[in-house]
Amino acid sequence: MPNIKSAKKRIRSNAKKADVNTLITSSMKTAIKKFERAVKEGNKEETSNCLNIAIQRIDKAMSSGLVHKNKAARLKSRLTKIKNSME
Repeated sequence: MPNIKSAKKRIRSNAKKADVNTLITSSMKTAIKKFERAVKEGNKEETSNCLNIAIQRIDKAMSSGLVHKNKAARLKSRLTKIKNSME
């Protein structure tokens, strides 16, 4: 346990940041899974909505530094390719 005031504050702020980072990452993964579920069902309208949401969540994770920009581009490309092959 830290004794210095700034170290105590650092522990608190790191815990808050970890919660936010977990929220952003998990919402990204959930959006991707929801998109894949919509593709399996074959609903084109729901698929396009889920794709837009998934891309927004991926961009949010990338801008906050949780996902590398190349990984984000790869994910978006794969999801878009799946949607286009569905039509």
